[in-house]
Amino acid sequence: MQVLQAGAHKILLLELDPELVSNLAKQAGFDSKIADTDRALVLELSATEREAPLLLFDAADPGNLGWFSRCQFYVDARTGTVLQTPLQLANQKDRGGRPLPHTVRVQIIKELPPNFRLPGKQPVTEQVVYSVLFNFLQALTNVGVGVCGAGIVRPLAGRVEAPAGRN
Repeated sequence: MQVLQAGAHKILLLELDPELVSNLAKQAGFDSKIADTDRALVLELSATEREAPLLLFDAADPGNLGWFSRCQFYVDARTGTVLQTPLQLANQKDRGGRPLPHTVRVQIIKELPPNFRLPGKQPVTEQVVYSVLFNFLQALTNVGVGVCGAGIVRPLAGRVEAPAGRN
């Protein structure tokens, strides 16, 4: 990790190892394609061995209350930001524009403000980011990740469409 300074501005620059990230994804049960850019590490993750969709559910739906109570990660549906992490999530879509149930895109932000803290006020290091990423991937396959609000990120599991109204 480096601290970059330009005048009064400081940025934490994470130095993430794409090979280690790929191994973490494989351990969590995902096939991955990784693109390493200056500002982020972008992972296209696919859980082709899974029969059920990834556990990305609508946190506001009362039908998903059991999942909501046990999840540890929440995604802001408008921005794709995984709350209190340097991660962003996006659905992968088929030709018809519908989200693919076994595939997502995760972006790990490399440039962070110096006061960025993870839950528990834990400072950011590469090792902590690897741990958070692995836990997030495990949550997508085992525990559940809540989608908060409506926006660009769509739920993949649970009741994904609102019930139809009566005539």
